[in-house]
Amino acid sequence: MIFTKQPGTNPCADEVRTIMAPWPQNKKFGASITFDFDAEEVWIGENPENAYRPGVLSQGAYGPRVGVPLILDLLARHEVQATFFICGKDALRHPESVRSILAGGHEVAHHGHSHANPTTLSPAEERAELYDGLAVLRDLGAVVTGYRSPSWEFTDQTLDLLQEAGFRYSSNLLNDIRPYRYETHDLVEIPVSWILDDAPHFWFANDTWEKTIRSTREVLEVWQPEIDGIASLGGHVMLTLHPMISGRPSRLAMLEEIIVGLKEAGAWIGTVRQTADLLDGNSPTGILSAAEAPTALPAHLLPTPVEELRLGIAEVALAGRTSQA
Repeated sequence: MIFTKQPGTNPCADEVRTIMAPWPQNKKFGASITFDFDAEEVWIGENPENAYRPGVLSQGAYGPRVGVPLILDLLARHEVQATFFICGKDALRHPESVRSILAGGHEVAHHGHSHANPTTLSPAEERAELYDGLAVLRDLGAVVTGYRSPSWEFTDQTLDLLQEAGFRYSSNLLNDIRPYRYETHDLVEIPVSWILDDAPHFWFANDTWEKTIRSTREVLEVWQPEIDGIASLGGHVMLTLHPMISGRPSRLAMLEEIIVGLKEAGAWIGTVRQTADLLDGNSPTGILSAAEAPTALPAHLLPTPVEELRLGIAEVALAGRTSQA
């Protein structure tokens, strides 16, 4: 994948305007439609007591029971391949749903074994979560190359584990609108964002009544300008959806509107794996944010002392007189 710069007047803005070009088929920008499968496991991960609350779990069960079939039908009608990030334990509960996703030509990627935040686990537990979930998805026939943490969060060993297990990409960080290569690992990051995730807008839980339900009109008014902005920069639109949330009839109509709009706007729409495969040696690179701030600025950013500046001018003048002598 070749990278170019759009013209601008600000060097920093020019750097942000570094775009992926050309996208396949000479499309203007890229997009991926992704689903965090999140059936019963997301509710149990949020509160282990929910394992004994059938009413709570039924919210997650709507996804594989109703949402996924309707989503697969919608994607097939528009000839779009999507990526489904699936927890191992949810795959064990709903193997036929996973098989139907694979049969539709979609990518299945890793979303933990349970829906546990890696930062709450011991190193041994995190390793077990990764490999146990991987084994279940592979047993169902998936070729798994991508990982999305249940919490979009890492530990200091997560990238090492992903590289060790042969993963190609991570889709967890929120620091860019372009895919990039890690400087420290043989992995690609395909960034996400809360603004283009359905959960902040639609999620509701009756245990607190603090999570409000927004209309599809309101969410479209948030999503569309963001999509248009990313498109204008030639970046990558990452939609993060959940079958139990966006598999509701009214939201499926909204998703269809988004897909049609992406195509009309000139988007290349591919799975996250296909997006990761586009990157090469010319692609942007990045590292994880530093836990501790540096104690000083790099030397090349430090101002030159006034005395040195004056000395430099004097030396230049002296050199000129010496050469004329």
